[in-house]
Amino acid sequence: MQLSEAVRKRILNLINTKNITLHGLSLKAGISYSTLSSFINGKSDSPKLATILHICEGLGIELHEFFDDKIFKDVEED
Repeated sequence: MQLSEAVRKRILNLINTKNITLHGLSLKAGISYSTLSSFINGKSDSPKLATILHICEGLGIELHEFFDDKIFKDVEED
């Protein structure tokens, strides 16, 4: 699996688990909805690590928790 696809799936899994919408996450993370939506819909490349950190803050998790998932076990570079 490509890294960007794994990150997309992880974000979607976490918002479903936390029962929040993509819009709700954008507000909590301080990231514009269009930026987040463009990435999730595959219209933009992988987000910067700082953006993932803001996503984690919006989800109330630590950065290491974001990447501590089996989905990242066999990722390939985009």
